[in-house]
Amino acid sequence: MKTQTQPTSYPRERVKMLLLENISDSAIEELKRHGYTNIDVRAKALSEEELRDAIKGVHVIGIRSKTQITGKVLDSADKLLGIGCFCIGTNQVDLKTAAQKGVAVFNAPYSNTRSVAELVIGLFVMLMRRISDKNIAAHSGIWNKDAAGSFELRGKTLGIVGYGNIGSQVSVLAEAFGMNVVYYDVITKLPHGNAKQVRTLSELLGMSDIVTLHVPSDPATRNMIDREALSEIKSGALFVNYSRGDVVDLEALKDAIEKNVITGAAIDVFPVEPRKTGDPFECSLRNLPNVILTPHIGGSTQEAQINIGLDAASKLINYLELGTTIGSLTIPEVSLSQQADTHRILHIHKNMPGVLTDINSDLSENGINVVGQYLKTNEDLGYVILDIDRDISDRAFEILKNINGTIRTRLVY
Repeated sequence: MKTQTQPTSYPRERVKMLLLENISDSAIEELKRHGYTNIDVRAKALSEEELRDAIKGVHVIGIRSKTQITGKVLDSADKLLGIGCFCIGTNQVDLKTAAQKGVAVFNAPYSNTRSVAELVIGLFVMLMRRISDKNIAAHSGIWNKDAAGSFELRGKTLGIVGYGNIGSQVSVLAEAFGMNVVYYDVITKLPHGNAKQVRTLSELLGMSDIVTLHVPSDPATRNMIDREALSEIKSGALFVNYSRGDVVDLEALKDAIEKNVITGAAIDVFPVEPRKTGDPFECSLRNLPNVILTPHIGGSTQEAQINIGLDAASKLINYLELGTTIGSLTIPEVSLSQQADTHRILHIHKNMPGVLTDINSDLSENGINVVGQYLKTNEDLGYVILDIDRDISDRAFEILKNINGTIRTRLVY
């Protein structure tokens, strides 16, 4: 099949992009390589009011975890086509409103998997050997050479809560250390290596020497580790949370540490986090023995940032140039290969009966031939890519704009 090489209908140098929070140069270089040069790069997150002003006229915005894309911000976004979350989560975006406005939201959920997994394994060693306490003592001029309370990872049982991309990779690395691995997930997952899935969280907590969390933030996981859960944990266990800040009751965790039910913990994410580097940090776990606190840096390596930049930027480029929505959190996932000698039109509409029928009948009544078509729907939206004969694509575009239920129509090329 002949490959479409025609540039997008809208000049790429006029596509306005706003990138916040020190997004990796790899993303900027990738965008520029594809001809997107109108890029406003800013080092910090913006407040809601600042963002409402800055987003006017912007076609694509790139953010990390601090910028909040609220409904009010989206109301001010008069030309916004896509949002790139150059991070793992998308909690900072009002996904429902973005979907209602036909804005595609992408993230990079797998790009820092290795970075998090490696650090988590390192923390297991640090906690097992009580390195943080010995480090503080040495810096204070105290020589604390003592094997009491220090153990090897080999032969210990690791309990992984959430066996997704990060949890499963932690599983593989832990087995290389000679650990026994069990995991709990809300759905049945194929184990890696010799890991075994357990049926309940309670079962996992009661048998694990180390418990590590790798779950998303949602109503089912919020405060899943509360006082009741901690009362079921194996006495003397270690606890690690490098997932989301709202899945653990920190006051309950503090009590468990002070009672020596939990003998060490490492926490990277918190219910409330400072907005920027240098801001004051408050946490009830500060200054507790054998507790390692880090400032949300689980995935913060140079390699991860490069990979995240390339991943999210590539998804945005594919959406702008082809209409591809693979990986979108708001628009149904559609990918249609390029067709020679056609113009491509994207149609985002409410998921209601008869829309596709109206599209095809209206085009047919006007003598417009559809060379290629692909439709996908979710609960709220329908998304169709249409490749139309070049000579009649302008007429087709006007017809599609007036289909009942239309949210957005865009001519790609």
